[in-house]
Parts: sequence; structure tokens; C-alpha cells
Amino acid sequence: MPEPRPETGGAAGHRPQPWWLLAPAAAAVVLVAGWLPLERALALAERTGPVLLFVAALTVVAELCAGAGLFTAAAGIAADVARGRRWILWALVTLLAVVCTALFSLDTTAVLLTPVVIALARRTGTSPLPFALAVLALANTASLVLPVSNLTNLLADHELRRAGASYLGLMWAPALASIVVTILVLAIRDRRSLRGGYEPAEAPGPPDLRLLRIVGVVVALMGIAFVVGVPPATAGVTAALVLLAATLVRRRSLPVPAADLVPWRMLIVVGSLFVVVTAAVGAGGIAAALAGTGTGPLDLLRLATVGALAANAVNNLPAFLALDPATTGEPLRVAALLVGTGVGPLVTPWGSLATVLWWQRCRQVFLHVPAATIVRQGLLLAPLALLAATAALVVAVG
Repeated sequence: MPEPRPETGGAAGHRPQPWWLLAPAAAAVVLVAGWLPLERALALAERTGPVLLFVAALTVVAELCAGAGLFTAAAGIAADVARGRRWILWALVTLLAVVCTALFSLDTTAVLLTPVVIALARRTGTSPLPFALAVLALANTASLVLPVSNLTNLLADHELRRAGASYLGLMWAPALASIVVTILVLAIRDRRSLRGGYEPAEAPGPPDLRLLRIVGVVVALMGIAFVVGVPPATAGVTAALVLLAATLVRRRSLPVPAADLVPWRMLIVVGSLFVVVTAAVGAGGIAAALAGTGTGPLDLLRLATVGALAANAVNNLPAFLALDPATTGEPLRVAALLVGTGVGPLVTPWGSLATVLWWQRCRQVFLHVPAATIVRQGLLLAPLALLAATAALVVAVG
């Protein structure tokens, strides 16, 4: 879950305010005041500690992959395979976005794949907006594939394991349905701009082909580890250490300063958010009243819808944390909440961190995307993907 790389500019002598410190300050107040009892705080740490460790490791993996040219090479292969046909190029980009989101998380797709895809579109004389919007959509709707694809999935996976349920066994059908619906809807909407062909342009080669091959093997093995059930933190940390060693042995410079490889500030903010929201949820039963009860089709749709509305209102992570107690650990209800908070936050620019990061990356590469464009796409996609994913969940377990 990489942090956005800083932009330059601004008034001389201007020092950015450390607003991120507000989150740990609020968490400290909650703990000191005893609003989160010690027993619940320890249980929260046990649940979220491995999640935060994995996020740190996966950020290192993603940055080193980008530095080795993995994403650029994958985009170049897509351009070669398309053979000048624009619609095939777009289809391959959507596939790349799905794979990137599944293995590296939706935030990695937003931060590291977005500029690569925009550059690819411009290099082939194609309007970059349909490509960028497809990446945005699939960064969210493809985030149900694996536990590692979304931070909320990792939190839910802990509950599902305790209940004796398999994440993949529950979520494969909703994940597939949301991806298929997204690609079909976008293909129909953008069909005119994807017509015609382009003259293939030579793509930049990787800075170190041997390192790129090592990266490819490590990523493939990491993906296999995720699927066969190796603890995500174990697989992520191992991959990060191997890639870091390979980068240093090959005498390649790090893609970012060493201190920035791990997103410390973001991890502190997220950890603090866990504390604050957990304490707030324990203070009342509003979430449970909104989410209802039961595991019938309409009950699951209600929970998914409430999750989507909450995610678009306040962001998907606090929405999941607030509504999680209403699932009572029932696997089907946990899955429905994941659908709502994973597929649903497409409407508002702050619905998911991935959307915020994607929007920032677009600005950094001089692609102007009005907020209204994000909202229109979200209003088109979110209801359809939500309905399709929830229906797939009901059918798959029925």
C-alpha cells in the first residue's frame, strides 16, 4: 500500500503541517482515557498487527518491482501483443489491473500502475482517460480476489479463519462477478474511443533484465503462496527481503530513499484509526441497527448496501470497522460487508484510499480528471457491481 510520492513546488520556505500526527494523538487519548479497555486493545493488536506488517512488506515489494521495471515491462508486452489494435490493448490493460490489484493490493494499482498505463496510452496515441478510469474502477472492484488485495479483506480473513471458513471459498464468485460486470460496462461505455488502431512505438527496455527476471519469479511465487494459504505477512516479508537483497546484489539504486520504502506515517494513521473506530463502535449499537440481521438474500444485500453507503460517506476502512460487529462473525455476513466496502466505494473521490491516490497520480502526470467524472462512473458501476457480487455470493453458497 504505497504512499504517494511527494510533489515538488509551493512557496519558498513553506513547511507542510504534520496533520498525520492528529491520528496517533487521538488514539493516545482513547487509550489513556480507558475508552478502549485493555482486553479489547490487546485483541485488536493481535488481529491487526500481522495486517500492518504485511502492508509494510507489500509496499516494499511493490516499490522494488516498480524500480526493476516490472509494471513498465508488463505494459510494453501488452502493447506488443495488441499489435496496434486499440481495443485489445485496453482489454490487456484491464487484465493487468486485475492481476496487479489481486497480488499487490488496490492501492499499489492506484499508485504504481496508473502512471504506467497513462504513459502507455499516450505513447500509442490513445486517449488516456478511458485507460485511467478502467484502472480506477478495477483497483476497487477487483479488490475481492485474495485476502491481500485489500486491507479490509485481511481483517475479514482473520474472522473467517476463526469461524472455520475459507476466504477463497466464499469470495471467488463475488470477485469474479464484480470484475466481469466492471469490464463489460466500461467496454460498452468506452467502445467509441477504443476503436481503430495505432502505430506501435518502441517501449523503454528494463534497466536490468536479470533483476527483472528475479522479480518476476519472486512475484509468481508470492502469488502462489497467497493462494495456497501461506500467512500473508510471512509471504510478504520473505518476498520483500529477497527482492531487497537482489536489488543490492545487482548494485541497483533503490527506487525511493530507504527511509521511504516503508510507509511509516500511513501505518501509524491506519493503526490509530483501528483504535479510535473500535472504541467508537463499542459505545453504541447504531451500526448493528442499520445493518440488520440474518443471512437471507435481502439481508445480505441490505448489509452490502449499507457498507457501500458508509464507505462512500466516510471511506471504506472506517466503514468496515464500524459495521464489522454487526456481522457477528457469521461468514456470509462478513462476505456481504466485504462486497459493500470493497466494490461499493466508487462514487465519492474519498470512498477508498485507492481513489484518492489514483486522483493524485493523475494530477502528477498532467491528466485532469474532474470529480464529476469519478462520480458519474461510480454511479454507473457501483450499483451494478454490488448487485452482481451479492447475487453471486448467494448463488455460490446456496
